[in-house]
Amino acid sequence: MALVRPDESSNREGRIMKAIVYRDHGGPEVLELVDRDLPEPGPGEVRVRVAVSGVNPTDWKTRSGATNPKAFPEVTPHLDGAGVVDAVGAGVDGGRVGQRVWLFMATAGRPTGTAAEFTVVPAEAAVPLPDGAGFDLGASLGVPALTAHRALTVAEDGPTRLHPGALDGRVVLAAGGAGAVGHAVIQLARWAGATVISTVSGPEKARLATAAGAHHVVNYREGDPAARIRSLAPDGVDLVAEVALGANLDLDLAVLRTRGTISTYANDGDKPVGLDVRQNMMLNTRFQFLVLYTVGQQALTAGAEDVAAAVGDGALPVGEEHGLPLVRFPLDRTADAHRAVEAGAVGKVLVDVES
Repeated sequence: MALVRPDESSNREGRIMKAIVYRDHGGPEVLELVDRDLPEPGPGEVRVRVAVSGVNPTDWKTRSGATNPKAFPEVTPHLDGAGVVDAVGAGVDGGRVGQRVWLFMATAGRPTGTAAEFTVVPAEAAVPLPDGAGFDLGASLGVPALTAHRALTVAEDGPTRLHPGALDGRVVLAAGGAGAVGHAVIQLARWAGATVISTVSGPEKARLATAAGAHHVVNYREGDPAARIRSLAPDGVDLVAEVALGANLDLDLAVLRTRGTISTYANDGDKPVGLDVRQNMMLNTRFQFLVLYTVGQQALTAGAEDVAAAVGDGALPVGEEHGLPLVRFPLDRTADAHRAVEAGAVGKVLVDVES
């Protein structure tokens, strides 16, 4: 039986919640606001009263059917979010009730994500959120921060965990530093001690990457970006966190040091990738392709622990002044939130669940 706060159990019994669902793949119009029974946490699970839900590109791609076949008759979307633990299942410390948390991978292998007033997740997918960190920050972590962590910890001679000093002496190139993952790459790499260079497409995105903490920003559409990056890193870049491999591969290889690593988490623009085998043999290039769904529990756990430590140090702030504008929608406009992400909204798209 789930443990809830003693003064709330009678009020919660039989309670109905609001949730966003879809039953068929399609455009944002398939998303529907409905009433659903309050879920009960099972063994090893916690129920969270969601305050803010984060929207990622993978959420709309899953909804559209672009990535995987639909595994459940009805799905509540969104992997990420933040809120307060409301109840715990068997085997979970009852002291967690009332704990502020950020959530990750909520819909991995289950049909109920964070686009609802309450959601149930494995206890380890609800990470304590310090009192000084707001729910907006918590809902902006998840996919972007864990992806950034993985990208920064796969080099052959680099660290497998992040902490202050872990990347001392390293040069990290954050492609697309104005995006949510690029923003997290900049912040985590700087927290870990790296020199951070970010490539952007224009002055506004340069301003955002600088606000995120990039030491140097290079507009890849102007002049000779490879020469500019080489002037900043004469020995070459140690690691590239790449969002558009097809479009940026030539630049990446022009600035990568021997035995450097290119961590690829997307291919924005879908330009085909062609490899010059001899060039990469001579460089001893390491390519790491990554997606959180199949990265493995060990990597997710390590990432969540290190990201939580960075949050505790105040290293991952969000908002316009920190390089990641927040674009907000109420729960009943979740479809519009999906449209914004699909259209390439700059910043982090959030859904306010608590009214």
